[in-house]
Amino acid sequence: SIVRGKMKENVDISLIVPMYNEQEVIDMFFDKIQKVMKSINSYTYEILCVDDGSKDNTLDILKKYAKQDERIKIISFSKNFHKEQALYAGLEHCAGRVAIPIDADLQDPPELILKFIEKWEEGYDVVYGIREDRKSDTFLKRLSAIFFYKTYNFIAEDPIPYNTGDFRLITRKVIDAIKTIKEKKIFMKGIFSWVGFKSIGIPYKRPERKLGRTKWNYWRLWNFSLDGITSTTTLPLRIWTYIGFLLSILSFFYVLFIVFRTLIFGIELPGYASLISCVLFLGGVQLLVLGVFGEYIGRILIEVKNRPLYIIDERINFDK
Repeated sequence: SIVRGKMKENVDISLIVPMYNEQEVIDMFFDKIQKVMKSINSYTYEILCVDDGSKDNTLDILKKYAKQDERIKIISFSKNFHKEQALYAGLEHCAGRVAIPIDADLQDPPELILKFIEKWEEGYDVVYGIREDRKSDTFLKRLSAIFFYKTYNFIAEDPIPYNTGDFRLITRKVIDAIKTIKEKKIFMKGIFSWVGFKSIGIPYKRPERKLGRTKWNYWRLWNFSLDGITSTTTLPLRIWTYIGFLLSILSFFYVLFIVFRTLIFGIELPGYASLISCVLFLGGVQLLVLGVFGEYIGRILIEVKNRPLYIIDERINFDK
């Protein structure tokens, strides 16, 4: 059981734990994380759990733990706003000198926190975990991850380290810098890279999820990737500008070719197949361009609405 602890005015380490339907892993998570944090005697800590509108008993279980230990704080959303918003809410409400986002499923090993702290003590502002072994993921998921990182880093102005997630340590000045960002469609991995500061990576082996099921299916991962790319760079728009310019030049020379051929050889009926092929190709390109434009216009609509990133239903163990 967790021993009730009195909160101090100053908190050194804030663990930020976004949770959505994690009732099966909560006991295992707290058992593991408390053992690790008890080994760090020189620093005070808090565990800030953000319930992202769970449909199961996640919130009720968290409340039981919060009654036993005031260092466990809870933010409960009014509905599911998704993990990026939950992580941002944790950063906005944490009190620590440093913050460490960590998943409840223990695929981010809590033991790595000790190494994070060592690098922080050496003067680093960002210490991130690098998944050197992703055998716990399916082949398709590993392949899609490789494609995403290569594509993102090719077009983004601020590339993100390969095989890194949200599991990292960031100092208070990094947290304060992130809190100045008021975007409505956020991509935290890109934000972590954009703010900069002195950083270092620590490799680790990512274990398999022991209980529960992942909430990230391939459709959500695809949409998440699109959000990441469109929130970071406008290069896709610029690329289609170049492609459109190139197609216009090719079309101009093709028209000249048709005109001169007609003047020399006269009008010919053949060419229906090539004409249809060109029309279908250009039509497909135009629809694809409209889709890219639509992604960015949709983001403009979201920003103009200026809705809050999340709505809090309940706070537990926070000062009045």
